[in-house]
Amino acid sequence: MPAKGMHRRPKSQRITRAAALASAGGAALALPLLGATGAHAAPAASTTYTVKAGDTLAKIATAQHVDGGWKKLYEANKSAIGSDAAVIKPGMKLTLDGAAASGSTATTASATNTTGYEKPVDGAIGTPYHQNGAMWSSGYHTGTDFVVPTGTAIKAVGAGTVVSAGLDGAYGNEVVIQHADGKYSQYAHMSSLGVSAGQHVTAGQQIGLSGATGNVTGPHLHFEIRTSPSYGSDLDPLAYLREHGVQV
Repeated sequence: MPAKGMHRRPKSQRITRAAALASAGGAALALPLLGATGAHAAPAASTTYTVKAGDTLAKIATAQHVDGGWKKLYEANKSAIGSDAAVIKPGMKLTLDGAAASGSTATTASATNTTGYEKPVDGAIGTPYHQNGAMWSSGYHTGTDFVVPTGTAIKAVGAGTVVSAGLDGAYGNEVVIQHADGKYSQYAHMSSLGVSAGQHVTAGQQIGLSGATGNVTGPHLHFEIRTSPSYGSDLDPLAYLREHGVQV
């Protein structure tokens, strides 16, 4: 049963949520499917590629000019990668022959490169991060609010794994996602949830609809970035998005 959130008073007792994600064993890296900042175009693709730490299939496909992108690369190497395309191991050798590598120019590759992060919702910014006020149990606003009507699509800001999805006290219906960089994004006050704990999501994937559940004065999305899945580990969410190339 999820612990209660501490977004607003009158919640007087803080109950932190236990981390819901077990650490992965071995050397496997849980990586997003979408390209990350810093994927640069490479010379004409070789027949094989050795996976490096921090690589994603999309990053490799872009740098090696693979026609069909990461999906084609995955299909060509599915027997080596396994059933989860988001998990690749450093040192693994991927074949590019079966993925039909092309001779695309560096200019074309750069033009299609993305950061792999998006805004959580299309809407105006309301209450900003760290605004002081006695209405919040921590004494300040731990996230950023996006003012949107009930039923607006809420999207995962980046690829990751859902660690919790459900009712959480003052936060109402919320979703918490762990990303490849170890940070967590939280989406609160939702009217309905479209994902469940343990599910892998991609950047921009709809995870539910905005609403006014929990302790609110009106419909909006309360969005946080955290260093852990628990309340009280918040970071500036807009600064985080900007660091990942998102204009907010």
